[in-house]
Order: sequence, then C-alpha cells, then structure tokens
Amino acid sequence: MASSSVPRTDSLSPSWAVGVLTRDQVRQLDRRAIEHYQVPSLVLMENAGRGCAACLVRAGIRGTVLICCGKGNNAGDGFVVARHLDALGYPVRVWYWDDPAEFSADAAANFRIAQHAGIPLERMPADAPEVWSGAAREVDWCVDALLGTGARGDPRPPYAHVIRWMNQFAARRCAVDLPSGLDCDTGEPADPTVRADLTCTFVAWKRGFLNPAAQPYLGKIIVVPIGVPGSLLKEFRLARAVRERAFS
Repeated sequence: MASSSVPRTDSLSPSWAVGVLTRDQVRQLDRRAIEHYQVPSLVLMENAGRGCAACLVRAGIRGTVLICCGKGNNAGDGFVVARHLDALGYPVRVWYWDDPAEFSADAAANFRIAQHAGIPLERMPADAPEVWSGAAREVDWCVDALLGTGARGDPRPPYAHVIRWMNQFAARRCAVDLPSGLDCDTGEPADPTVRADLTCTFVAWKRGFLNPAAQPYLGKIIVVPIGVPGSLLKEFRLARAVRERAFS
C-alpha cells in the first residue's frame, strides 16, 4: 500500500482532500467529461477496463481470471477487462447473477461485445457457494466488478453471498475502482466487503481510502487514468495527483 503518498488535506476547504474524489465528484467528473468535453461514456469505460487488465498483467497471471460482475457500469468495466485479457491470450471467465435486461446501457453494450467475442459468460445461481467453488478450479484472480462508487450500505443478496465467497476462496482478489461494500466517501466497510489484494481505482483515490478502517480491504492501490481531459482534471484539482500516481 502506497501509504507514503496519502494526499494532503486542503486547508482552504476542510471538506476537500486534494487528489481524491468523493462520490458526488465522481458523478460530476463523469458528467462533465461526457456532456461538455464530448468524451463518450463507452470510451471512458473502455479505458477503465483496459487499464485494469494492464494492472493484472503487470501483477502476474498464473491461471484463469474470473470476473464477477454486477449489473451497473462497474460490471461494464469487468466485461472490458475480460475482453482485453482474452485478446492477450489469458484464460478468462465471466460470472454474473442478474438478468442482462437489467444491465446499465454501457454494461449491456460491452456484454454483447463479449458474447460476440466468444468469451465464456455464465449466469450463476444466486446462493450456491458450493457450486461456485466447484466451477472455479484453477482460478488465480477473482475480479470484483460487482458494485461501484454509488453503492451505499450493506450489499444485498446475491452480491453479499458472492462477496463472502470471494473472501474465502483461495485466489487473489482485484477490485475494480473500489472494493464492493466499501463506502466511497467514508471508507467504512459494510458487512460484507471485498478484501482486495489489488485495487485499480479510476482517475484518483476515493476519499474513503484515507480512512484507516479501509486499509485492510484495499490492498495495493493503483490509479488508472481513463482519458479524462487534462483541463477537466485541473477543474477538479487532480492534474498533479494524476500525473504523480498514474499506474502507481
């Protein structure tokens, strides 16, 4: 964990920590990038997933990468991760628990791409950890693409069951943007919360990462740039932090 590079707090605004993002700021940043700067949301998702895949390759892959997806944009990132790892020749599998008709628009788009690419996509039974364990042989990494920065409170089934299974399963765990169950703003872990070995967070640290209570759940944190324009990063006072932390 890169504790030596914890962002300082801006003395002019006690509610703002320089180099980190709150839940609302994540939404604002995305909206500005899409609406004002005309960066398609699918481009941001593509960059996010490709960056996560690169982080996993750098960390070392010694077996199958299992990507566990929810139904929101975090799941979309997961589908992109699967596609890029598959393109590099790594064995991947994608598990999901929701009806694809419920996926967010961008997640659904990347789900369809993964289908056409022939990536193994399996809808799993809602509460069957013994089935999951039996089907997850030779898995080296479990990728947590269940819940994103907008999630609050304790995860509900089936995600609660999946998180508990992931924490007990003998594989390394990578969180997409932040561990599912960890509150983006407060850093307080819900019951349950994914205990990640690696967190690939987008654009900047999330404010909750500064809470000592979050540390056991984050593992190594890597900041993944997703193509947000430099002038927009300056608006959010992130330019220096992103430059110093990108992929580190």
